Amino acid sequence: MHRKIAAAAVSGCILGTTAAPSRADAAAASTPLIIDIAGHEVPVAAGGLYARFRSNPPLSVIAAEAPELDLSWFKGIRKDKVDIGFASYSPNFYYKNSKITAVFTADLARLKELMPADILQQVQPLQVWPGRGAVALTAYAYAYCDNDSYNEISLAIVTSKPGTASLGPFTLLGQSLSRDFWGYVLKLPVNTELARVRGVVGYNLPKWLTGIEHKETEGSVAFEVMDSETGKLDFVFTGKRLGQLSHEAELVRNSFTNRDGAGALTYGYAVSRQLSHASSTSADAVDLQLGDGSFSRYIKSLKLGKMMKYEYVPEFQNALYAPKPLNSLDAEK
Repeated sequence: MHRKIAAAAVSGCILGTTAAPSRADAAAASTPLIIDIAGHEVPVAAGGLYARFRSNPPLSVIAAEAPELDLSWFKGIRKDKVDIGFASYSPNFYYKNSKITAVFTADLARLKELMPADILQQVQPLQVWPGRGAVALTAYAYAYCDNDSYNEISLAIVTSKPGTASLGPFTLLGQSLSRDFWGYVLKLPVNTELARVRGVVGYNLPKWLTGIEHKETEGSVAFEVMDSETGKLDFVFTGKRLGQLSHEAELVRNSFTNRDGAGALTYGYAVSRQLSHASSTSADAVDLQLGDGSFSRYIKSLKLGKMMKYEYVPEFQNALYAPKPLNSLDAEK
């Protein structure tokens, strides 16, 4: 990995072809429909899944619109109607998606500063070696899902599971082997207002609206993230398109702790069905170019170090569950 931290904003130097428009992208090209979500006026694609079904489309509709997709996994998952500040259904389904993730070491003291005291009483940043914790930077391209299509960038601290001791790198290894990861989400920008409002109101996540461009070349996948204040390019996160992909489906669970609107501790989680995937520990697999925007400055404050693992997942499906009180976690074991 060549992690280039520039003193000035990065220029748009990544060349490549934009990913082919999805069905939801085509629907979004029409005049948007304005709907109310918890008092927010939100533009949505008039012909999109969300406008028609509000997070509960019949799988028969998905099969008709995307006959190439394997929907067998979703058939075994029940959706329940929930109140998450507005009426919705849990879990939210993501039918066709891709992502890249890089796990870096970071300054442990800084990570602890960024976590609320009551959450620190429940979970701890994993210490991978003295003075160093770990953060995961993930870029998602959701091409077809219950709330249409959008791109998202996640920056999360890797933590212990609530109620368990943190054994540093051994805990990290255990989470990796069990494919059951825990974290505290620091930043989660998205590029649609629908994704922002649903995430903030319904899931209590630190989302904001900004430009996020997903581009691919023959050898790489890049996400260009704009600064929400200036509209200029802030940083570029690029990962290699790895060869020797595994096409053996594997389930991965990612859970997070946070607070609800009333300040009570909660947890949420998503289960991913990874249909094609590969990983690398090579430093050359990732290129992170940071600029002078607000998100770049925030990342710089973490004092990123070694890139420990890169994951390339060009095809996965996902089920995102509504948050629950943290004290209900023990009852589900």
